[in-house]
Amino acid sequence: MSQNVVIVLDCGATNLRAVALSPEGMVVAKAVIPNASRPGGENPLWQIWSLDEIMAGLGQCCRRLSAELSSCRIHALTVTTFGVDGALVDAQGELLYPVISWKCPRTAAVMADIGRYISPAELQGISGVGQFSFNTLYKLVWLRENQPRLLEKARAWLFISSLINHRLTGAFTTDRTMAGTSQLLDVQQGDFSRRILQSVGLDNRLFPAIADAGDRVGTLLPAVAEQLGLPAGLPVVSAGHDTQFALFGSGAALDQPVLSSGTWEILMVRSQRVNTAMLPEIAGSTCELDSRAGLFNPGLQWLASGVLEWVRQLCWAGSAPAAVYREMIEEARSIPPGTDGVRLHGSLVDAAAGWQGLSLSARRGHIYRASLEALSATLRDNLTLLERIGHFTSRELTLVGGGSRNDLWNQIKADVLNLPIKVLNEAETTVLGASMFAWSGIGYYATPEAARQQVAYQYQWYRPGDDAACYQRLFPPRRVTSLTGDALC
Repeated sequence: MSQNVVIVLDCGATNLRAVALSPEGMVVAKAVIPNASRPGGENPLWQIWSLDEIMAGLGQCCRRLSAELSSCRIHALTVTTFGVDGALVDAQGELLYPVISWKCPRTAAVMADIGRYISPAELQGISGVGQFSFNTLYKLVWLRENQPRLLEKARAWLFISSLINHRLTGAFTTDRTMAGTSQLLDVQQGDFSRRILQSVGLDNRLFPAIADAGDRVGTLLPAVAEQLGLPAGLPVVSAGHDTQFALFGSGAALDQPVLSSGTWEILMVRSQRVNTAMLPEIAGSTCELDSRAGLFNPGLQWLASGVLEWVRQLCWAGSAPAAVYREMIEEARSIPPGTDGVRLHGSLVDAAAGWQGLSLSARRGHIYRASLEALSATLRDNLTLLERIGHFTSRELTLVGGGSRNDLWNQIKADVLNLPIKVLNEAETTVLGASMFAWSGIGYYATPEAARQQVAYQYQWYRPGDDAACYQRLFPPRRVTSLTGDALC
C-alpha cells in the first residue's frame, strides 16, 4: 500500500530542504543542502541571493528523495521561505535585478531617512511591521532611487516564495504571509496600503493578486518537474513566510502565545485583534499577518541566548565544548533564586546595561543564573505588553527552538511568569504547518485545522514550583514604559 505525502520546499537562509510529510504530520523523508547569500556585483559588502542556485539546490534535494518516495503517492507541493526578500521581474518572470538579501547593508541608510517620505510612527501604525532595515519597503525605495528604469520595465515584484512558485508553475502571485512582512500593507485591511505606496512613489500594479495559504497557485510545469524528479501536473499550493507556519505547526490556537527561543527570543501570538496604535511606542515590536486570513501575529523580540553566549565566552572559555552547556546549567542550579543579590539590569545590546551585587564571593554560576533570571523577567514584561497589544490573557506559554533545551531556564521562566510552560518535542514546526495547508488546499482535509488534529503533539511541561513565590517578590511586575516615557502597563 503506497504512502500518501506532500512535499514542502523550505528555502532557509542557511539550508535548502525538501521534506515529505504524511497526512498525520510525520516526516517520511527529507534532504538538506547548505544555502548562502553571495556578494553583490556592484559592492563586495552587499549581499544577494541567486535564484538559479536556489532552484538548483531545491531540485537536488527533491531528487535525493526519489528513492525513499518510490512507493509513495505525492499529492502536492508547497513552498516556505524567510520573509521580506524578493525581486522585480519582467513579463516572463525573469529577474530585472538580483534578489537583495535581508543581510545586505545597503538599505540601512534608506530606513534611517524614511522620514522624508512618511514618519516611522505612521508607517508602523499602518503596516504593523517594525523598523528593520531589511524590510521590503526599503529595498523597493532603494531600487526606485538607484534603478528607476527597472521599476518602469517591471511586470511585478515577487517575494521569494512567489519567485519559486513562478518557476514551478508560471503563475504570478503574492503569498499573503510574505506580504505581511513587507511594511507595505495596511495590516488591518490585509491589503497593500495606498498611503504607504503613494508616499514612497510606488505603484500598486507591481503586486500580483494575493493568494491565501492553502490556495492553489497552479500545477508543476513539465520541464521543472523533470528537473525536480517529481510528477508533472502536481498541484502547487500557496504557503509563504516560515514564521507563520511555524506558529500554526506548533499547535498554537488563538490567544496562545508562542516563544521561539534562540539567539533572539521572538514572542508571538495568533490574535483576532491587534492594537497597532501601541506598536510604534514599543521597541522590538511588530505585527504580521497570520497564516489564516483575518488573523494577526503581533510579536516582540529581544536578544536572549546571545546574552548567554557572551557569558559562556567570558566565564567558560576553557571548558570542553561538548560539556560546557551542561556544566553552566549545573553550576547555576546550585545558586539560589535571586543569585545572592547578583542582578543584570537592561539589555547587553546597549551601553545602559549593568550589573548589581557582584562581589568577591560571586562565582560564574551567579552571573549565568542572573542572566537567566533577567531574561525571564524580560519575557514576563513583554508578555504583559503582548497581551495588551493582542487583547488576550495568557493561560500557558508554548516554547520552541534551541533555548527550550535548557531545563533550568525553562523552570525559571515558569516560576517568573507564574504560568505553565509547555515545550514542544517537535523540531519541524515550519514544514509541519505548511504541510497542513497543502493537505487542505487539495481537499484531503476540509481545513488546515482538521489536518492539525491528526498530529499527535507531545509536550514536556514546566509548571510554577516552589520558587515561584520567591520570584514574584524578587521580580514584581514593573510599569513598562513606551519610548516616550508613558506608562503602557
